[in-house]
Amino acid sequence: MKNFQWVLLPTFLILFFVSCKKDKPETPSGTLQISTVKSGNSSFNLSDTTKNISINASITIAFSNAIDVASAMQHISIRKADQIIPTTQSLSEDGKEITLTPGTALEFNEVYVLAVAPQLRGLAGESFPGIEFIFFTEKPAIELVSITVNGLDFRQPHRPKDIKYDSIVVRINFSDAVKEDQLKQYFSFTPNIDFTLSLSGDKKTIELKNTAPLDYYRRHFLIISSSLQANTGATFSGFSNQFITGLNPTPKFPLIDDEALLDLVQAQTFRYFYDFAHPVSGMARERNNSGDIVTVGGSGFGLMAIPIGVERGFITREQGVAHLDKVTNFLSTADRFHGVWPHWMNGNTGKVHPFSTFDNGGDLVETSFMAAGLITVRQYLDPAQAQELTIINRINQLLEAIEWDWYTRGGQDVLYWHWSPNHGWAMNMQVRGYNEALITYVMAATSSTFPIQAPVYHKGWANNGSIINGSSFYGIPLPVGFDYGGPLFFSHYSFLGLNPTNLSDQYANYWTQNVNHSLINRQHSVINPRGHLGYSADSWGLTASDEPSGYGVHEPTRDNGTISPTAALSSMPYTPYESMQAMRHFYYVLGDKLWGEYGFKDAFNPNEAWWASSYLAIDQGPIIVMIENHRTGLCWNLFMSAPEVTEALNKLGFSR
Repeated sequence: MKNFQWVLLPTFLILFFVSCKKDKPETPSGTLQISTVKSGNSSFNLSDTTKNISINASITIAFSNAIDVASAMQHISIRKADQIIPTTQSLSEDGKEITLTPGTALEFNEVYVLAVAPQLRGLAGESFPGIEFIFFTEKPAIELVSITVNGLDFRQPHRPKDIKYDSIVVRINFSDAVKEDQLKQYFSFTPNIDFTLSLSGDKKTIELKNTAPLDYYRRHFLIISSSLQANTGATFSGFSNQFITGLNPTPKFPLIDDEALLDLVQAQTFRYFYDFAHPVSGMARERNNSGDIVTVGGSGFGLMAIPIGVERGFITREQGVAHLDKVTNFLSTADRFHGVWPHWMNGNTGKVHPFSTFDNGGDLVETSFMAAGLITVRQYLDPAQAQELTIINRINQLLEAIEWDWYTRGGQDVLYWHWSPNHGWAMNMQVRGYNEALITYVMAATSSTFPIQAPVYHKGWANNGSIINGSSFYGIPLPVGFDYGGPLFFSHYSFLGLNPTNLSDQYANYWTQNVNHSLINRQHSVINPRGHLGYSADSWGLTASDEPSGYGVHEPTRDNGTISPTAALSSMPYTPYESMQAMRHFYYVLGDKLWGEYGFKDAFNPNEAWWASSYLAIDQGPIIVMIENHRTGLCWNLFMSAPEVTEALNKLGFSR
């Protein structure tokens, strides 16, 4: 942009341009045309008056051809009535656009004329017929001087949270006195809130107060209409913002004793694995809306739930045995890859359902969860009963067919997570600690047909001792694993059957590991370094679960405010007091949003006023199993009674 700026053009310069023009030959010229006239986002037109032009805006005129600078200065102007408004002018590089900028702000709500006189000429001498555009400037605006909700700044981008659900005061200060007539109609809340409105004596300050409690941990929007006006006629541009209410601690369900509450939680959660099991295969659906997709690992957890259901009287033994018969029959004909099941399968056909592009074959970790479940239920079955003996024998055949050593990828001292007949080892994920897969190495060592040896555990899983941590977090020592322990499912999935009580090897005491991991996780919520809404000693638990944006892994170092009930509840054996606190809170205080058909829903995030509607097999399973391990040790006792488990632990160097 060439900036030629004038308020007055010196006489000699005008004469210079004139004399230069006289030196040019008189040639026929065409006609200039205006392409566009714009001010900000507004376009001028001849058919109607252009309105709401900013008092501080520039006006740009685009022509079909380059214009003569001298004639443009003299013959393009802005006027109000007969008064010419002083402007500066600037010309584009190609000479086709000229921009007029008033030297001072125009007046509000006044009529102006943009005039292009017929004397204007193009650079090549083109003529112009002349034209005038009429425009109105904007009306004066009401400014929002301040707005607060319960004393907190409520202007964008601030979004207050933890606002008392039963006491909301919005205080709004305007720059001008507002019109009183039907004033309340210009203020509204979404969702709808009953409120009162009061206006100050100078009519510049408004207070809005709720007259009934608001829903807790919910996003509420305040909208102030742009139709609001001041007594002077000044208009308002409108306003919208949101706040999130805090907790309503009132119990939502009748209080019952803790044992009854534990019974209720287990019974309701059990329904996910029995009532909601896939009708053909009996396997656990991956989640409550996954249709025919069933999960191998989650179904392994679900198998462990069957003895619990029988012992607790949720189903009869006959029903439990029939369910185990259905699942093991399905597993016998389902897709396997060197004896290893895939992560997901179709519950009707047993065919692999790809977990990802290259993950369409065997998943060793998911298979280890299933194998642990199979051993647990095998130990529960009675070989003196013919049907149960048939299932026992079938389970042994299923276990013996798992080629654990194939997944060392040619004899390496480490296990690999995946193998695909189409993509081979393309996933290239070694199973190294410390995470949820300790049970994978234990199960691989139990095999009588395709076992691994101790060096695979020590060099692969333990990475020659690199899993050792030894630091303290929030004053709590952590024997192994990532700083702060990682997501809590690390202390759950491997230990649904494997009893960590007094279980040690050269790297850790696993009872201490799991107790301290759970306490660190809880203490993070108590301290709440990121200031998330809804965290407390009663409301804690970071693990993998659904979240507002999909699915994610949550831990103290990756904490987005999402709490998952499975995290605290599945730590019940390790932190019975703290986990029971969480259960009471989730059920009594949050239960109207968090409790449902299959127990506790997957997660919630008060920061985002978000509540999951989902149930996931891998989150529901640990809840029922670990509560039972806390109460009776049933699944621990069954799994640990298997002779091959004892032999495997001895082989790998564990003591108990």
